[in-house]
Amino acid sequence: MIRSVRVLGPAVVVAVALVATIAGLAYGGGADPYPIQDPGPVARWGVPIAKLFVNLGAAGMIGALVLAVWALSPQRREFGLALDVAAASAAVLTVASAATTVLTFVLVTGVEVTFTDRFGQQLGQFVTSIELGQAWLATTLVAAAVTVLAFAVRNHTALVFVTVLAVASLVPLAQQGHAAGTSGHNEAVAALGLHLVFVAAWLGGLLTIVLLKHALDGDRLVTVLSRYSTVALVSFIVVAISGYASAALRIGSWEQLATQYGVLVALKVAALVALGLLGALQRRVMIGRISRETVPGGAPTPAANRMFRLLVVVELAFMGIASGVAAALARTATPVPEDVSVGLARTPAEILTGELLPPPPDAWRYLTSWSPDLIWLLACGFGIFFYVAGVVRLRRRGDRWPWYRVVLWVSGMLVLAWVTSGGVAAYEQYLFSAHMLAHMTLTMAVPVLLVPGAPVTLAARAIRPRKDGSRGGREWILLAVHSRFAGVIANPIVAAVLFAGSLWVFYYSPLFRWAMEDHVIGHQWMNVHFLITGYLFVQSLIGIDPVPYRLPYPFRLLLLLGTMAFHAFFGLAIMMGTGLILADWYGAMGWGTDALVDQQVGGGIAWSIGEIPTVALAIAVAVQWSRSDEKETRRRDRHAERTGDAELEEYNARLAALAERDGVR
Repeated sequence: MIRSVRVLGPAVVVAVALVATIAGLAYGGGADPYPIQDPGPVARWGVPIAKLFVNLGAAGMIGALVLAVWALSPQRREFGLALDVAAASAAVLTVASAATTVLTFVLVTGVEVTFTDRFGQQLGQFVTSIELGQAWLATTLVAAAVTVLAFAVRNHTALVFVTVLAVASLVPLAQQGHAAGTSGHNEAVAALGLHLVFVAAWLGGLLTIVLLKHALDGDRLVTVLSRYSTVALVSFIVVAISGYASAALRIGSWEQLATQYGVLVALKVAALVALGLLGALQRRVMIGRISRETVPGGAPTPAANRMFRLLVVVELAFMGIASGVAAALARTATPVPEDVSVGLARTPAEILTGELLPPPPDAWRYLTSWSPDLIWLLACGFGIFFYVAGVVRLRRRGDRWPWYRVVLWVSGMLVLAWVTSGGVAAYEQYLFSAHMLAHMTLTMAVPVLLVPGAPVTLAARAIRPRKDGSRGGREWILLAVHSRFAGVIANPIVAAVLFAGSLWVFYYSPLFRWAMEDHVIGHQWMNVHFLITGYLFVQSLIGIDPVPYRLPYPFRLLLLLGTMAFHAFFGLAIMMGTGLILADWYGAMGWGTDALVDQQVGGGIAWSIGEIPTVALAIAVAVQWSRSDEKETRRRDRHAERTGDAELEEYNARLAALAERDGVR
């Protein structure tokens, strides 16, 4: 690709996005003068435009890092160039975030920008004491840190943590804007966060490929494009679902599509649909044509090159439209009021959780209520899809995979989806008993179903290994499983301590309050922690996947019984407790019921619900023990047949010699 095209790609995105932002603001009224205390046109137009560059900088940063971690080889020049793109994009994000911070301060306060100590003090108070200012300060600081790390870090494994930090820079953005006051706040924040991250990976990945084209030989371009197309396909699915969820919360009904906000949403949807079609064309046509018309180690034909340039420029143009419209939507009034409590008497539950108190629970509501957590629903959906796809790949090449493992894995994922998005999730913020039911299901029931599915073994067999020095799914999974850290936490004793000991640490420390009050990070961390500790414990007992060390079967049973006794003691301690663990939360919901009695019910759940998984685990350990003995017996029988009972004959001869010697004496 000629140099002008490498410049044209990013220029197209920026130019089209700017035009779309300005047009969207003019149409939707997002930059109209305020009726009272107008901050001026610089702030009104400057905030959405600065946010546009925030989004573009984040896209370049995350997209380049994802490509470096997933698609590129550290042994090639492409790897270092991608990290340079990430560092430059992070620098753009840093500057744009700082500018947005100042403009947002002017927008919400109406203070005139001056180079005086008073303005500096007011701005300092905004970024240190006000939640909105703190969020922008956090984004700016994280972006600056990623800028430095992207230049300094070249270790492939360490870059995973840099990528996680880069994604974390978008968390404050997800908690701002329309998501902050929408009814269904938790769902809105999750949807917006997923939308931002996967749009960034999608757009930034394509931009990075355009900028790296000169460092990719013809056959190498095909390889990188194929890997990127997988990222783009996953991103398209997540962006489409999260975008629909966000629009549904803010629009409310189909009739509202006729509003200015609805028209802009429809325009963004049209751009995303066009991007999906272009992505399918890229995956099915362009990659194959470049592959056919490229000599290994050479360059594509001029016709294939022209097709690549045209498709990429058009795709980037539509990405620019979507990005610009999104920036305008962030400043456009939504049909559904952002603060649903205006003019209403707020209940204690609303003040604490931000949501209306649901109707009193019963067995039917636990089964049928719905509180979707988009992060976990998507994780479970992809977990089922990729597992089944791996099994299908094995069977197509003639390998076997037990059917019961598929059933157990799919069942575990469905239970996981229900406990994080079903009736239990709908009530766990309000009732300690519902929370404990969710905890016990996550840490005991779900792992008992997932562990026998042997996902690591399936991945090692089904995913094609890479030979170019890059790391795909197989390489990253095996690296994680065989790491020193995994060796420590997968040790049976450590896993048991984490499983049982974390109960006491979590419920009798500030972690419990954090998990309740912070749904975006604290609550999700709680779910992940419960799931992982339970998975490690069950894996140490009945796991099929490789681990550094396994206890002999008798000691596994002893470990199981000892750990579950400790677990039961925890449940009994809560059942017999006379004080609320989180009195100003569960005791202030306004149910009209006795919160202490509900807490004691939760203790009973912790004590009793563990019995069924314990029995199942004990039976599984006993069955594996029996099968292990049978395998050992068959192995010895086969060895005896091959050697003609040589070991037995040698043993008998030794006994005879000893008897003869004793007889002589």
